[in-house]
Amino acid sequence: YNVGENMNNNSLIKLEYFKIIEQLKDMATSEIGKDICGKLVPSSDITAIELWQKETNSALNRLLQKGNISFYGLKDIKFLHRLRLGGNLNIDELLTIASLLRLSGNTKQYGKNQRDEFIEDELTDRFTTLIPLRNLLDELNRCILSDTEIADEASPSLKSIRRNIKSISGNIHSFLQGLVASSSKYLQEAVITMRNDRYCLPVKLEYKSKINGIVHDQSTSGQTVFIEPLAVVKLNNQIRELEIEEEKEIQVILSTLSALVMENIDTIETNYSILKELDFIFAKGKLALSHKASKPSFSFDRTIDLKEARHPLINKDVVVPINVSLGKDFTLLVITGPNTGGKTVSLKTVGLLCQMAQSGLHIPCKSGSTVGIFNEIYADIGDEQSIEQSLSTFSSHIKNVISFINKADENSLVLFDELGSGTDPIEGAALAISILSYLKSKDIRVIATTHYSELKTYALTTDNVENACCEFDVNSLQPTYKLLIGIPGKSNAFAISSKLGMPQFIIDGAKSEIKEKDESFEDLVSKLEHTRLNLEKEKAEVSRYKDEVETLKKNLQEKTDKLSEKQKKTIDRANEEARKILQEAKDYADESMKLFNKFRKNNVDLSAFEKNRSALNEKLKKKNSSLALKPVEAKKKIDPKKLKLGDLVKVLSMNLNGTVSSLPDDKGNLFVQMGIMRSKTNINNLELVDEPVITSSTLSRTNKGKIKMSKSFSVSPEINLLGMTVDEAISHLDKYLDDAYLAHLSSVRVVHGKGTGALRQGIHKYLKRVKQVESFRLGSFGEGDAGVTIVEFKK
Repeated sequence: YNVGENMNNNSLIKLEYFKIIEQLKDMATSEIGKDICGKLVPSSDITAIELWQKETNSALNRLLQKGNISFYGLKDIKFLHRLRLGGNLNIDELLTIASLLRLSGNTKQYGKNQRDEFIEDELTDRFTTLIPLRNLLDELNRCILSDTEIADEASPSLKSIRRNIKSISGNIHSFLQGLVASSSKYLQEAVITMRNDRYCLPVKLEYKSKINGIVHDQSTSGQTVFIEPLAVVKLNNQIRELEIEEEKEIQVILSTLSALVMENIDTIETNYSILKELDFIFAKGKLALSHKASKPSFSFDRTIDLKEARHPLINKDVVVPINVSLGKDFTLLVITGPNTGGKTVSLKTVGLLCQMAQSGLHIPCKSGSTVGIFNEIYADIGDEQSIEQSLSTFSSHIKNVISFINKADENSLVLFDELGSGTDPIEGAALAISILSYLKSKDIRVIATTHYSELKTYALTTDNVENACCEFDVNSLQPTYKLLIGIPGKSNAFAISSKLGMPQFIIDGAKSEIKEKDESFEDLVSKLEHTRLNLEKEKAEVSRYKDEVETLKKNLQEKTDKLSEKQKKTIDRANEEARKILQEAKDYADESMKLFNKFRKNNVDLSAFEKNRSALNEKLKKKNSSLALKPVEAKKKIDPKKLKLGDLVKVLSMNLNGTVSSLPDDKGNLFVQMGIMRSKTNINNLELVDEPVITSSTLSRTNKGKIKMSKSFSVSPEINLLGMTVDEAISHLDKYLDDAYLAHLSSVRVVHGKGTGALRQGIHKYLKRVKQVESFRLGSFGEGDAGVTIVEFKK
């Protein structure tokens, strides 16, 4: 993945670009991704930069929509080169391939939306190209249990060999245990031990001749010899031969698995290439999220327009945003004012954000900010004094300036901090003006900070040059760090001294030493500053009123729309109800007239007419009653005396199942627990629910009779074994698996953490022996990774 070209290293160091790269590396989740991040440098290729920015923006949007994504477990696969040369892979390398394929599947799924469709953006092609190779992954998972163990089921031969080893080992143990029992007085300890992969007994030195066998070792003290009894030598030899066969069979299995990997090597290498690129791209997205950054626009005329720009290395809770522009109305910006006022920070912010943008990183600015594309950024910042070269600060700065003058062109950005300082003020100011004039004549974009008043005048009187200053609050004697374009800075030396208690006659004496034109200039700056503050206040007030009016207008419109909608629905509903009433009245009247005409023609008496009218009224009553809400009644009443705590019931009014947590009182009221909710209701609002049962025929470990499944409401789908020893964890896990299986849970999560892996291995060895367990595997992406084991029960 091309990560840019080398901009001059000095400016990258001076503007602290590599600190941003360290932040970026922290966002990557694999060592491969971190390595790519570490090589990122700015580019001047606008096509590449635009593509990188789109990729970063796509990653940021996905992070906002779908949450975090991890590429943990992605490792280098250089070892595949050996496979191409005809070699085989070892267990660790095959596990690396399995991890890569698992990560490919999880990442591919991350690339889809809730409808299982691929999200369309600059990263879509990468997600769709990933091929998880499920069959190969399943085969690797089936054959390899851990980095030290091949599964018995990996091949019929391996299973048979291990069964024989286990059988012979059992015979040896049985024989030796009998020998230990009968010869305990000859033994140092009544135990069976291993020496040189042979089963031995620890015999006291003085009884060495009592045990007929081969001596394999002796204790450090010399008081114990480890003897392999002759009776088990043949059996031990058989085990050793089987172990050799086992190792050969494992090599056959590894060779078979290596061949399967070789069949899919191109796909695996493509997956690896995509995953490491995605880790790098999503690291850029995470960094943008961390900085609350946005995608900048780029100008071909080297225009800079940063809106509410924040320095990314200053705490975002305290950093003051600045607005900076350069290249449109002016090509040279002179920032003046006292020290510690934020001039250098402003200078660094512009340079660093340009470098970040040209590296494909989003920048901490308001959306809509623009950055120019520069082939080079030259920065002369900080104290460059060199004791080794006997150079003063001024000399070191001038060496940088000379270098910039010789190398910079119209596609360069030049940044000067305190240009011309370190020498006589008059000469330094004159030299600074001459340097700036030369660079301006070459149409080079320049930002310079200074405290020389002569440069303020130069900026005021020269085309394409603009003044700026960092605001300073004289009352609090603190800088505000706000950058003000178009206003020259004021030293505020007299005002600050007066605030700090300097005698007025000293200040008056100092003022008398200043030339009249300089004092007039400072007064003009003060008036401009005062006018600006008033305008800023008025502008803020107008903006606040405008926002209030807009808010009120919006709220009023929303209320009007809601009322209109509500009124329309009410009128529509009333019209519909009126129509129904009128229709029913018409139908009733029509039927009545038919009856009346019928009775009049047939000369029927009034009593018969009244009888038919009553029948119509009864029909109307039935219709009205059918429209009314009817209370839900229990199909079968519950006898309060037979109701027990823990009985499973259905709360009819809420249509929810729960368990009885208190017996009914005299009025039939009781409490029912429904999940996390406990509610009071009446026994007439309840209906018993038949509980599922498990008979002794379905579980080999249960006693005869039936077991009610009331546990199904309390057994958690997860057990946490963090911090436990292996023995403690197995004890807790054994009971938990029984409860979970009885509760008909299909699978559970066992949380053991990553740590050294000892707890995980102990749990996995135990799970192999549990009859109810169909299979188990490490958690995948989103399930807890290697810190969790997913256990599937037999159906």
